[in-house]
This record gives sequence, C-alpha cells and structure tokens, in this order.
Amino acid sequence: MAIKFQYNKTSLGELGKQLKMRQKALPTIKSKESALRSEVTYAKDAAEEYFSKLNDLITSYDYMVSLWGEFDADLLRIKDIDITMGKIAGVKIPMLRDVIFEEKQYDLFSSPVWISEGIEVLKKIARLNLEFEVYQRKTELLDYARKKTTQKVNLYEKVQIPGYEDAMRKIKRFLEDEENLSKSAQKIVKTKHEKTESRL
Repeated sequence: MAIKFQYNKTSLGELGKQLKMRQKALPTIKSKESALRSEVTYAKDAAEEYFSKLNDLITSYDYMVSLWGEFDADLLRIKDIDITMGKIAGVKIPMLRDVIFEEKQYDLFSSPVWISEGIEVLKKIARLNLEFEVYQRKTELLDYARKKTTQKVNLYEKVQIPGYEDAMRKIKRFLEDEENLSKSAQKIVKTKHEKTESRL
C-alpha cells in the first residue's frame, strides 16, 4: 500500500497524526486478537464437549432402538428456542438460554412404560444438539472476527506503520535538503554581496 504524501510540513504533520493513531490503536487491537483467539478455543472445546455428550447419550440408549418404533412422534415437539445475543470482544454471538418443549398428553395406562423416559431422553438430545449448534456458530463468528483482527494487526504492523515512518523520513530528508540548499544559497549571495561591497 503506497502512502500518498506531499513534500511539505503540512503533509508531515498529517502523516504524524496518522502514525500516532495507529501506534496507539495497535496494542488494543492485539489484545482483542488475543482475547478472540482464546474465546475461539473455548467455543471450539465447548462444541466438541457437547457433541461428545450427545454421542454418549445416544450410545447409552442404543438398547432402546427397537422400542422407538412404538414411540408416537407427535408426543413431543420444540415449541420455542430462546436465544439471546451477547458480545465477546465486540463480536455479537448467540447464547442458548432455554428450549421450550410442547408435550402432547398421552394415556399412562395404554402407553408403554418407557414413554415418559423416552420423552426426557429426547429433550436431553434436543438440548445437547442445540447447544452444540450454538457453540459451532459461536466458533465460526469468533474465528471470522479473529481472522479480520489478525489482518488488521498485520496491516498496521507490517504495512501502514512502516509506510508512514518511511514517508515521514523522506519528507524530513527533503525538507532538510531544501533548508541546506537555502542556507547554501544565502551564503553564496552573502559572499557575493561582501565581495561586491569590498570592491567598492
């Protein structure tokens, strides 16, 4: 990225402001990147944990597989999912607050004995699956924000700050050279003037 500038004090002052702004912002952006990195790791681990719990729960009820044929699928449904939005390091992320189920009434005497336990198992499976999906989404959002923040850190550290410093160095050299030329010219004029006066 080429930084546009002019060889004058105004441009030098403007570049100085831009450089200070970036140098001041860099530590904040770096700490945000670090916070996002740890939150991504946490969300990823949590997603894996929920996925593992979900698999363990399903596996623990493998013995009931043959019974699920008797289960009436209309007995239980998810009525609502309460998801709120929170913020981590300035990134909006979903948080599962509650899962509201709607249970259809069934006859306790004519239904199989295991139906009530089956309903509870399905509730646990649904909740764990939703937790897993929410943490997966959280991981995606946080990781995207972390990548963007890393790009910004790299842009500031490797491109813009060195670019502004280089541009300021060029302007300072130019202004110094201009000043030296001006002084030299003044000396030459003074010397010529003194020679002219000494002749008179």
